[in-house]
Amino acid sequence: MLIISLCYRPVSGQQTRQANNILYYLQGEAAAITNNFSPEHISPDEWKQLRPEYYHQFIEMMGFSMDKIRTPPTVTLTGTVQEDGYKIEKFYYASSPGLYVPANLYIPDGIQIPRPAVLYLCGHAHGQKAHYQAHARRLAELGFVVLIFDTLQFGEVRGHHWGPYNQGWFHWYSRGYNPAAVELWNAIRGLDYLSTRNEVDMDNIGVTGISGGGSQSWYMAAADPRIKAAAPVCGAGTLDSQVGERRIDGHCDCMMPNNGFQIGFQEIGALIAPRPLLIAQSDQDELYGMASTRDFYKKLSRFYQNYDSEQNISLVATPGGHSYHETSRKAIFSFFLQHLMGKNIPPQQLADIETNPSKLLAEERLKVYGEAAPDGDLTPVIQDHFIEMASPPVITNEEDLKKFRLKVKDYLLTRTFSAFPKVPTALDGKEIYQTADLAPFGNRTFSFTSEKGWRLKLNVFYRKPPEENHPLVIILRSPGEERWDSESFAQKVAKGQNVAYLEVRGTGEVGWAPELNWHVRRAAAWTGRTIASMQVYDAIRALTFAKTLPGVDPGKISIAARDGMAAVALYAAFLDEQCEQVILQNPPGTHDQPSPENGRDFPLELLNVLRITDLYQLPALISPTRVVFDGDVPEAFNWSRDILEKTGRPSFSIPG
Repeated sequence: MLIISLCYRPVSGQQTRQANNILYYLQGEAAAITNNFSPEHISPDEWKQLRPEYYHQFIEMMGFSMDKIRTPPTVTLTGTVQEDGYKIEKFYYASSPGLYVPANLYIPDGIQIPRPAVLYLCGHAHGQKAHYQAHARRLAELGFVVLIFDTLQFGEVRGHHWGPYNQGWFHWYSRGYNPAAVELWNAIRGLDYLSTRNEVDMDNIGVTGISGGGSQSWYMAAADPRIKAAAPVCGAGTLDSQVGERRIDGHCDCMMPNNGFQIGFQEIGALIAPRPLLIAQSDQDELYGMASTRDFYKKLSRFYQNYDSEQNISLVATPGGHSYHETSRKAIFSFFLQHLMGKNIPPQQLADIETNPSKLLAEERLKVYGEAAPDGDLTPVIQDHFIEMASPPVITNEEDLKKFRLKVKDYLLTRTFSAFPKVPTALDGKEIYQTADLAPFGNRTFSFTSEKGWRLKLNVFYRKPPEENHPLVIILRSPGEERWDSESFAQKVAKGQNVAYLEVRGTGEVGWAPELNWHVRRAAAWTGRTIASMQVYDAIRALTFAKTLPGVDPGKISIAARDGMAAVALYAAFLDEQCEQVILQNPPGTHDQPSPENGRDFPLELLNVLRITDLYQLPALISPTRVVFDGDVPEAFNWSRDILEKTGRPSFSIPG
């Protein structure tokens, strides 16, 4: 078939340049998430319809279900400390099998009728229950029952909040794991325990904490309707501030869930409304911009006004950095007295916490465990147990494979690749230049828009006449590759064929300095994407664009990649559904593998992907697209080979 191309008038390279800046792009995407949800414009009736979906998405991002039947957790009492006016029970509870939570329960003396209770959620300070004891103590002196317990990171047993942060465990994103989920679940189960205590009035429960405990106070109030009043401290800011100002670089991994549904703090705040909410924030906090907190508060307070509940929300701004202030502490005490006890006592009439260390209990007095934690405690390795990853499905026939394929595709599009543009940007293809060199029929370089802000190039080397349609092999260049690496690869796997070279985001001239990888990988996850998911989208768009080029048979386009880029090729072929072949050299077999601490390896993570599938299953899922291995077939891919044989589909090809 003769193709006459009239739409690719050569233009200069200058005319095709766009931002192609990853920091600018992520800032824009974070701003879009921040601005896409404006609670102040939603009426109570509209929110009644919208809320169930947002709630479900929030809980799913956390990685568990609130619908499962729960019984109160098993509790083991290890000691009691009697203080002036209250006692402290020391115990641990199993929030799930093998996950033990060391806790202190402050109980005022002389309780005759059930009292309001407060969950105090610790921030990331060493000593946990002891470090924040003055807050629990003061609340108990005011008449509240107070439950305070260790987080995973700095308690009596050391677990991990820092996975991607400083361990290189970016595969947490692929698992759908975030330590915020464990902390939230431990708090929910702690409340389940309080419901068994005769001293506790379950109709009047509050939650508060600072920093990590501040963000967890948001999450707990949003997740559990038993919370009547919440007072998060130094734990709220808009996503655009976090990403645009790079404040996320100082945050632990638990400060934002894996954002597969692209939500911001506005949605979380709206899930709390119209219940009483006090936001306490320092005005020079490194981790949260005061301007963003004020903007967030103003929008949320107008939402409360829609419920005629503007009296239920307040903002207390205090001077200084990321810390409490006497003003915020007293405001919180007054807030809980009002909303949980019905007592209107101004903050200035209340005493502050005890700040003299010599008058507080030593850490040893508050410890729950003796020499060691209970046998089998999963706290140090809970990241390997909390999220249930998908087991390989049993597939025995063609119908099984089709059903599984549809299930995987639906999941990936809604949970893994949900940040793909809802309406693709126009490709706006242009020819930059052409030469008579480098290939028998010359070389032509085209550019196209992948998505807003990203202009990519496709360099086509014509080994066949461009006046006729011929197969095309698109070679994905790898990040950090040496000159001619991709060309040598092409000589092996596409000899004599038309070849195009593509640089997706993170490679070549649309890449960035490797020292940015750590930031980009974390910031991308907060916006509901990963480097790999962006690269998959670029590859899909290139496949679409290539079909419009002169000399290309649109039904015979293959994609080839090496090492980590092989994952991008497989997912692009899976979603495109029209590739003739995928050619792989040394592909990884799984997403479930860590990175170096600095994050400078190939970014394989895709949000939540391991909850539905894994790389080794893709060759079976993309069939009838053929998979060709250049070199040895990794053992993990035998699963796909077996499925292809069971369903009577063509198996892998191995050149030579």
